[in-house]
Amino acid sequence: LARTGFTPTRHAAGALSLALLIPYSMLLQRWLYGIPARSLHSVANSFRFGVFGRSLLVFGPIVVIVMSVGFFAPDDRIVWSTGDLIAFFVISMTLIPLAAAGEEYGLRGLMFRVVGSWTRGSLAGAVLGITVTTVLFSLFHGTLDPYILGSYLVLFGSMAMITWRTGGLEVAIVLHAVYNVSALMLATTLHL
Repeated sequence: LARTGFTPTRHAAGALSLALLIPYSMLLQRWLYGIPARSLHSVANSFRFGVFGRSLLVFGPIVVIVMSVGFFAPDDRIVWSTGDLIAFFVISMTLIPLAAAGEEYGLRGLMFRVVGSWTRGSLAGAVLGITVTTVLFSLFHGTLDPYILGSYLVLFGSMAMITWRTGGLEVAIVLHAVYNVSALMLATTLHL
């Protein structure tokens, strides 16, 4: 990150812009379909904090452990200033979970519904929604490296299926937020 000129300010601005996908997606859904904004959370028309908390307790530690394994491979070290380390820590702990949630609301929330509505059958809509959002979301992450792209397709496809089967975004938000936060925290802590 430090080598490419990626600053804490740019990082925070990017995270905030992604977090704004939450209200934007809700408003767009209301405008396009006339459906209450709160229905984007889940089939219960509300954010299910119980589902969120249980998935955080169950999946959070597993994701952190899996993410940690990949960071122990040899890699180039980056010199970080203390100020940048503190800024990236604060941004990672406060804004990155909101950015991950924004991506979930935009892609696995709104886009999933829009693409799924292009078919007549609910199963065909689910398959199309899972496929299109998974491929687009993987490509949006900007790599064509087969290994990384393949891992994105598996991860994002799994989160799309989880969203479909649980009827809400809560579990996908937990997985995405813990994945991103742990990756950024490990990268800065280990100076990678």
